[in-house]
Amino acid sequence: MKQLQLKPGKEGSILRKHPWIFSGALKDSTNLTPGEWAMIVSHKGELLGIGHVGDGSIAVRLIAHWDDPWLGNSVTGTFSKPQLLASLSAPIRTPDVEFWKGRLERAWLMRRTLNYGPKTSTNAFRLVHGEGDLLPGLIIDIYGDAAIIQAHTHGMLAAVKDIAEALQQIPELELVTIYNKSASAMHLNAADVDGFELGNQPSGKALENNLPFWVNWQTGQKTGFFLDQRENRALLRQHAAGKTVLNTFCYTGGFSIAALAGNAHHVTSVDISATAMELTNKNVELYFAENGNSNNQTHESVTADVLQYLKNHLNTYDIVVLDPPAFAKSLNKKHQAVMGYKRLNALGINCVKPGGLLFTFSCSQVVDDVLFANTVTAAGIETGRNCKILYKLGQGPDHPVNLYHPEGHYLKGLVIQVD
Repeated sequence: MKQLQLKPGKEGSILRKHPWIFSGALKDSTNLTPGEWAMIVSHKGELLGIGHVGDGSIAVRLIAHWDDPWLGNSVTGTFSKPQLLASLSAPIRTPDVEFWKGRLERAWLMRRTLNYGPKTSTNAFRLVHGEGDLLPGLIIDIYGDAAIIQAHTHGMLAAVKDIAEALQQIPELELVTIYNKSASAMHLNAADVDGFELGNQPSGKALENNLPFWVNWQTGQKTGFFLDQRENRALLRQHAAGKTVLNTFCYTGGFSIAALAGNAHHVTSVDISATAMELTNKNVELYFAENGNSNNQTHESVTADVLQYLKNHLNTYDIVVLDPPAFAKSLNKKHQAVMGYKRLNALGINCVKPGGLLFTFSCSQVVDDVLFANTVTAAGIETGRNCKILYKLGQGPDHPVNLYHPEGHYLKGLVIQVD
């Protein structure tokens, strides 16, 4: 395993358990191969951890810090402080199926305590959330008996087969399908990357709080569904009875189904993508087929530009949901994103009837909670309407944030009453 030495004084963040090492912290950042394993040592020669070499400014993502049992078991036991590499009694082991199984079992145990999994009311959940589960660069989503693996780094991509084998060694998950869907995240050719590691089912039905959804993990966005909004959809369900609800950027119709389950009188789903509207319609049909429609609820699907639709429907809805895709994926797009959020939220606020609610979200990591709240405030000022925050929202508990990696918090949400 390659050894990478840090410059003096650059070990502080690692000792505080942050998993990223930037290229500027390395004594020599040349001749690195993305995806290869590397040992990180201090300028004194102390072992600080092992990880995958990256292909950008993040030179290494640590998979095991210096006090990880995996490293301790490979030498003389778990250490209370970093040890000099020269003093180790055995070579460091490269993580194998046994390693991945241990990490996956720990992740599964946490989800099981949340009452997710087979034979529960929620069998659609995130099993692995990157740094939040001490596995930087790895996402695994579960839909019923299917596991969808999405690697975001070359190192995790190279380990997919071992990870898939480890998944099959967790019998409680009852997996029939394992699909590798990493090409889009890695900007690679799908034909060269994506494929089944177990089974051959491209889609299937899954449950969220006993609500059925049809998920196409092979051709859908991300892994096929947006699981991070589960608790926020449940909150909308509590407020929807007898209301008219507008769900914008609806994708598969998650908020729309939640509103119908909460006995909304009428739900309108809007997305510019015709494919998204087909998925929404399929899920609405599935919901009514399994739950009936004794309250004469109605649902309307609209394929249109969301901003234009909002401009034409002022003071129309009791509840408006704004859940756009990320407006900024890099710092240099931050200002542009803020302007976009302000414009969108001003239109959204003006579409809410007096006394109604706005559910508004941002999944742009570079727009933090304070900036998002200030942007929505600016939008409210622009409309001249009285607004108050009822709830501050975030991602679900199966998308945990590592205490030492606050960057893992990305989903921000507000529920605002508009007078």
